Amino acid sequence: MRIATIDIGTNTVLLLIADIDNNGIKTLAYEQRTPRIGKNIDADAVIGKPAFTRVIDVFIEYKKIINSYKPEKVVAFGTSVLREAANKDEFVEFIKKETGIDVEILDGKEEAHWSYRGAISGLLGDGKIVVIDIGGGSTEVSEGNLKDVHSVDSVNVGAVRISERFFWNNPPTQAEFQLAAEFINSAFSKLATGDFSSARLIGVAGTPTTLASIDQGLKDFDVNKISGYALSFEKINNIFQKLSKMRSEDIRTLSNATEGRADIITAGTLILLEFMKFRKFDELIVSERGVRYGIAIREWEKLSR
Repeated sequence: MRIATIDIGTNTVLLLIADIDNNGIKTLAYEQRTPRIGKNIDADAVIGKPAFTRVIDVFIEYKKIINSYKPEKVVAFGTSVLREAANKDEFVEFIKKETGIDVEILDGKEEAHWSYRGAISGLLGDGKIVVIDIGGGSTEVSEGNLKDVHSVDSVNVGAVRISERFFWNNPPTQAEFQLAAEFINSAFSKLATGDFSSARLIGVAGTPTTLASIDQGLKDFDVNKISGYALSFEKINNIFQKLSKMRSEDIRTLSNATEGRADIITAGTLILLEFMKFRKFDELIVSERGVRYGIAIREWEKLSR
């Protein structure tokens, strides 16, 4: 069954087109654009009018790609930015009017659940698994195994939010990093407790994939070199120490994978480090699969009944 999903995030809008059956998922097309519709959402609580135009440009482009693959189902969904925006209804209606595509809004726990389902879809083995999905506006943390999701949480800590709220200098000052870390840890302290000593930590979304690209010296995103790549806490911390001293303009030169996120990757890395310290993880496994894969699985399960 062929399914297309469009993931509307605070920073990115992602397209997935995949064939799904009992044997798994075959990715046919994957696209990423960074219209950052959540710019200033933390302060203003509305999606700015320029973002309406930016996202429609992306949707029109994606619709052409979708039409060429002729999927049986197309699902568009929004996450943190649409949960928060006071004008979310206007935004959703605008997309429907301009493109004919309906947009659903996932709550935080739904996002965490389907991010988990997406992340584990390509995994083998057994044992406890923790998935962290660091977005622009929020971070989702879910725990379970390859059969079941046991707990899901969502906190309003994201790479765009942290950058806009705390990082006033370029590069940020040590005082700004300290304030950001305190805010992040306060949010993580509300997460479900448990024994995670034997769990595998899987990281999805732009922060871990960008870090994997930087660590390997990749100039361009290469899913074959990123999927399943292991990053130790020490490696991530070393990259953070480097990023923390760089201006965003210089971060852009490290890899094309930083396109659209050079000014927020430092914040995303800080969030990841603080989580790994909080849960005492010493390694992260990178996955290119996330909530868009999970929603594709959800639709396949619905249509297969």
